[in-house]
Amino acid sequence: MAAASSAPGEIRVASPVGRWVVLTTVLGSGMAMLDSTVINVALPRIGADLDTDLAALQWTVNAYMLTLAGLILLGGALGDRYGRRRVFVVGVVWFALASLLCGIAPNAGVLIAARALQGVGGALLTPGSLALIQAGFHPDDRARAVGLWSGFGGVGAAVGPFVGGWLVDGPGWRWVFLLNLPLAAICVPVALRHVPESRDPSAHGRFDVLGAALGALALAGVTYALIEAPGRGASPLVIGAALAGVALGVVFVRVERRRADPMLPPSIFRSRLFTSVNLVTFCVYAALGGFFFLSAIQLQVVAGYSALGAGTALLPTTVLMLLFSAWSGELGRRIGPRIPLTVGPLLAAAGMLLMLRVGPGSASFGGYVTEVLPAVLVLGAGLVVVVAPLTATVLAAVDTGRAGLASGINNAAARAAGLIAVAALPLLAGMGPEAYRDAGEFAATFRRAMPMCAGLLVAGALLAWWTVRTPPAPAAGEREEERPECTVHCGVVAPPLEDPAPHDPGEAPPAPRSRHT
Repeated sequence: MAAASSAPGEIRVASPVGRWVVLTTVLGSGMAMLDSTVINVALPRIGADLDTDLAALQWTVNAYMLTLAGLILLGGALGDRYGRRRVFVVGVVWFALASLLCGIAPNAGVLIAARALQGVGGALLTPGSLALIQAGFHPDDRARAVGLWSGFGGVGAAVGPFVGGWLVDGPGWRWVFLLNLPLAAICVPVALRHVPESRDPSAHGRFDVLGAALGALALAGVTYALIEAPGRGASPLVIGAALAGVALGVVFVRVERRRADPMLPPSIFRSRLFTSVNLVTFCVYAALGGFFFLSAIQLQVVAGYSALGAGTALLPTTVLMLLFSAWSGELGRRIGPRIPLTVGPLLAAAGMLLMLRVGPGSASFGGYVTEVLPAVLVLGAGLVVVVAPLTATVLAAVDTGRAGLASGINNAAARAAGLIAVAALPLLAGMGPEAYRDAGEFAATFRRAMPMCAGLLVAGALLAWWTVRTPPAPAAGEREEERPECTVHCGVVAPPLEDPAPHDPGEAPPAPRSRHT
């Protein structure tokens, strides 16, 4: 009986094994989620300690996002083929070792390289955490297990900036990364002892390593050009990197069209709804990436907040998402996605414009209540409205056999959008290499950047209004469209990954589908 209860597809949430599986996956995904949300509040202190310029701070954020966005689809495919627990554990160990390197980095170059290595580990463990739950739990308990996973993950995302600020002001910014070591020390032994191994028997074909490399290199070339342009100008190196990035992007598209098992099948974009929703995703998460990168610095350098104060100031946004995202998902199912995907970005844009009121007097209690809090509340309300329906529409836009792939593409698109925004906004706003050291200069460029972020959200809202329609109901005899199983959304960096399993009671409990077929 004990053996049966721990077999893949038979685990119960109330069993000891079930609790261990939830603990393991929450710890693993929490490591990656915390590093994505806490890094921004640490940037001013990192810059001062390592005596580096704004470009290095941009790379500190983007090196992680670059490898994570470029490799996350491949990471899921590796788990399907070679074992989800195995790849998940490798990802956790890799992430922890890279975190150690971040924590002891003597200079900005080492820190940036270590952040890129962190992204590789994140690409292995992030899709694996949900896949372990989907493959491990009995169909009757799967929704509850996913709910626990997403709920605890949401709490982690919500408190991440607070924890990060406390660490930066207390033991120091290096502990933002070193905190991952004890988490990994708990996660790995528990996974090896209590989490059953699972694979996707239908996973086949060759891994699209070439496609993953081309995609990551294309993003790297464009990102390098955007980040280095303010300091180097239109130098041959900057222009060459930009041209190389565009050329590699073209080659990536051609390779994906010709491969038998592409990482990013072009045929999935034949769905107009899927393409439209991913463009809306790009606009929304580009705006969010730029906003959280610049606002954390604005609150500390211009308004005079401590790192803890800055992290706490932004907390209401994620708390609102944690509390009301499930309600928003239900509302979107009742009224359709068009209105939420239009109204949500517009509300978020209004919140970003309200941040223009934040200045030197905003650090007092009265300044926070009248200037910062209204902005983050309106922004949070907009994200509550848009994020859950966005995820549901992505799943509904494709056939059920491609729901996991569609979610992975949407997640990667959001991360790529944030990556490009962090690289491009300082250039477009006219920030110099030392802008973050000067309150007056940074405040002036922040006032130029926020309308750009708001403009991206307005563009996303208009695109949604013109192109998004409620997906048609399935015909008689067809399986109903996939619905998100992650009902708690705190995705300020990217929407939650979904890997839905079939709901046909006549089918055997399946493992998540391969992301490379």
